[in-house]
Amino acid sequence: MSGIRYIVEGGRRLSGEITPSGNKNAALPIIAATLLTDQPVTLNNVPRIRDVETLVDLIRSLGAEAVWTGPQSLSVHAREVRAVDLDAEACARIRASILLAGPLLARCGEVTLPPPGGDVIGRRRVDTHFLAFEQLGAEVDAARNYRFSARRLKGTDVFLDEPSVTGTENALMAAALAEGTTILRNAASEPHVQDLAEFLVALGAKIEGIGTNTMTVHGTDALGGGDYTIGPDHIEVGSLIGLAAVTGSELRIRKAGVAHLRAIRMNFERLGVACRVDGDDILVPADQQMAISSDLGGHIPKIEDQPWPAFPADLMSIAVVTATQCEGVVLIFEKMFESRLFFVDKLISMGARIVLCDPHRVLVTGPAKLRAANLTSPDIRAGMALLIAAMCADGTSVIHNANQIERGYERIDERLNALGASITRETG
Repeated sequence: MSGIRYIVEGGRRLSGEITPSGNKNAALPIIAATLLTDQPVTLNNVPRIRDVETLVDLIRSLGAEAVWTGPQSLSVHAREVRAVDLDAEACARIRASILLAGPLLARCGEVTLPPPGGDVIGRRRVDTHFLAFEQLGAEVDAARNYRFSARRLKGTDVFLDEPSVTGTENALMAAALAEGTTILRNAASEPHVQDLAEFLVALGAKIEGIGTNTMTVHGTDALGGGDYTIGPDHIEVGSLIGLAAVTGSELRIRKAGVAHLRAIRMNFERLGVACRVDGDDILVPADQQMAISSDLGGHIPKIEDQPWPAFPADLMSIAVVTATQCEGVVLIFEKMFESRLFFVDKLISMGARIVLCDPHRVLVTGPAKLRAANLTSPDIRAGMALLIAAMCADGTSVIHNANQIERGYERIDERLNALGASITRETG
């Protein structure tokens, strides 16, 4: 695959309306879940991004028919599914390949998966998946590739050793076709987990407790087909809020899924970035205070990620960049991934005043006048953060390896240019 770079002219104010894409982290498990039924399924509001295209290719290799019937509409008919060896190179490109384990185990009784890939942001354990499958009655072998087998999964009381999003999703999909009732405890409850559960319900699954950390799944012999629309990507909404703030822009984010934005809005407000709610739209005014609120007693405040419904880990990179343009000092505490904050060296080279305390914490002092730089995107979220930094910097920046950004943000250059940005996409 040829490399992609963005040439970004900084210092431009944006204006207008933008609608977030469908939730990437919902689309991926939902596409995997289409393998659970032999009936046709139509998915709407599917983001046309690299990770999605890779997963669609993988389910086609398993025997599913998958056809794009519109710009964001995908029809899947997994009339027959074969538990064949998957392309190791394709699996290594995306983390979501692990999500094929649950549906294939439930539908075919066996599956062999190469280790998944994805962003290099620290150790991303898969133990939770294995433990859940074992509790459901599967035999697990992880000596080299990941091998799972079960004549028929049995519903049971499953306690997940951590509220892993993909671990919860795999267990949820496997339990949908298991014999009997499964209780998933310590389950993740992020919007994309809820979206997957609602999709399974639309196909005929019986699931209680959606949106909580305890879900009850009444297994069935077969699921049906149907149409389903994927919800908006709250991570993209948060990215757009940060972008509007640091560029002094007024943006209306339409159909933003306001119900899922409480913690996101609260933490941006601590940075002096306030949004107005208008129905299901978010309006980000241009006249932001951009002043960090100290804790009681004048203590340095902290923004930290936690399991949903708290502030999501995928927005920590965006929070760092936003903080560089806010008056005051804030501690950013990334708890989940020990390599996610290493991208701040690139912000420091642009003029940001950041101290990397350890792999999990940075101290940001602002505002700092950022200058253009020659940058390389290390992962999806850091890449988007660097794009935001480049858009508020003086001069013209180059972002190499923008392929990473496009794994998670659909046509982001085109959509931001429509608002007044100047991003030139080059390949080669």
